[in-house]
Amino acid sequence: MIRAEERDDITPLCPHCEQPVGIQFRAISGFLGKRYVYFCALCKKVLGVSHRKGFFMG
Repeated sequence: MIRAEERDDITPLCPHCEQPVGIQFRAISGFLGKRYVYFCALCKKVLGVSHRKGFFMG
């Protein structure tokens, strides 16, 4: 089992610019639902993309 521990005393670093990360996001709507692009507030490089299922996708 992998255990996860919540930590409020550590600020993650951006893997691109290695600065403390402030995460921003932008919603992108499309045919298959809504996606969110998460990026570093400083260097604007993409950190990840998530997907929210549309109404018909369950």
